[in-house]
Amino acid sequence: MKKVIVIILCFTFTAIINSVYAQDRYQATWESLSKYKTPDWFRDAKFGIFIHWGVYSVPAFGSEWYPRQMYQVGSNEYKHHIATYGPQNKFGYKDFIPMFKAEKFDPQAWVALFKKAGAKYVVPVAEHHDGFAMYKTSLSKWNAFNMGPHRDVVGELAAEVKKQGLIFGLSSHRIEHWFFLNGGKKFDSDVLDPKYADFYGPAHEENETMSPEYMNDWLMRDIELVNNYQPQLVWFDWWIEQPALTAYRKSFAAFYYNKGLDWNKGVVINYKNSSFPDGTAVLDLERGKLGAIREQAWQTDDAIGNQSWGYTTTNTFKDARYVVTNLVDIVSKNGNLLLNIGPKPDGTITDGETQTLLGTGKWLDVNGDAIYGTRPWKIYGEGPTKSASGSFADQKEPFTWRDVRFTTKGDLLYITALGLPEGPLNIKALGVKAGNGKVAGIKMLGTGGAVSWTQKDNELVIQPSKKYPSEYAVSYVVSFVR
Repeated sequence: MKKVIVIILCFTFTAIINSVYAQDRYQATWESLSKYKTPDWFRDAKFGIFIHWGVYSVPAFGSEWYPRQMYQVGSNEYKHHIATYGPQNKFGYKDFIPMFKAEKFDPQAWVALFKKAGAKYVVPVAEHHDGFAMYKTSLSKWNAFNMGPHRDVVGELAAEVKKQGLIFGLSSHRIEHWFFLNGGKKFDSDVLDPKYADFYGPAHEENETMSPEYMNDWLMRDIELVNNYQPQLVWFDWWIEQPALTAYRKSFAAFYYNKGLDWNKGVVINYKNSSFPDGTAVLDLERGKLGAIREQAWQTDDAIGNQSWGYTTTNTFKDARYVVTNLVDIVSKNGNLLLNIGPKPDGTITDGETQTLLGTGKWLDVNGDAIYGTRPWKIYGEGPTKSASGSFADQKEPFTWRDVRFTTKGDLLYITALGLPEGPLNIKALGVKAGNGKVAGIKMLGTGGAVSWTQKDNELVIQPSKKYPSEYAVSYVVSFVR
């Protein structure tokens, strides 16, 4: 009898545990997915590296959309292609693949540079709109392991990123391939050749609803990427917002979030616009940012390159000052910055991008305490310069030293001036009458030394220093009387 009771109790206990465990699993419904919480690693990291690298780096003309534009009759890329390589029925996009050799690709050196830049996570593009996978896949022969470099680029990067202690993510732009090469169907080009339909196809129009087969292929490719490389972040471009893909989006999110539970690691999906309801994934804004604090974590994806995300011979680059001041602005509003580079077809990173990364890292070495692991304060900042807001909204008006941003960590408040103060720094939010606390002390990051300051009724005044420990911006840490 005792044995029977023990068996029943064990069975009941196991059923309870399984029931609780089942409740913790995500289901493919928005209600279930709304229980998602952004992991602390993402909220603490603040700064990541995006990598647009693929066959499109070979023509190095226009942008990473070269494969689409070269088949758009009358475009600059179309004309350039014919003049440089010949007509598209003789030399198509596929013919660039053997030229994409990546002979100098050194993942160890890449990741070492990213670490030196101060990045905490790395997100290579696993497949762009062109349909060429930068990883070893069982779902398409058109991949970097079988052709071109003959290397599992994503796999090598994943291993090195994890080895050097950073967080690995990846992005898929596969869904846009549905329409990406449709221009090649409208004139005599190799897109019409059935031998290459598995690469160039389906090449439909944007207004044509995706087939279940195509959407299932998208889902299977994403599942394969997650299973093979265990990324802690998956980034999707805008076209996943198509209504037909809604069930597939939910299915992927449930699968991926449950994988995170299996791995005991926090995972993130980045989306644009309204592809996911608020709170079910992490919003991303392309080449833009928010003008105010957002309660939920968010991200900007921006490129050092001004004209293109991928490598081109004529691209120009943002400098470290732009990156630093906008990183501070973004972080003060509860955001992260995912900063893109576009390597050359041989696998080297341009000098312009390298210098911007190194300059950013040098600043973060001194001022990182005001960035990493912080949270927004009551307000994001103050100052005369208006912040850009929205997608595709670069900060065209540069910030000045009179613009300040706030971040917090525990009982400490960080003030970062978005320039090196040339005169008294007047901060209204910390005047006595503002009621935000009585200041006990202020130190400048990078020196640990005290600065000269006065807390008045209507403002806190920090006097300028003769020398600053870093370029571009200066951070102060404020303690309060308890």
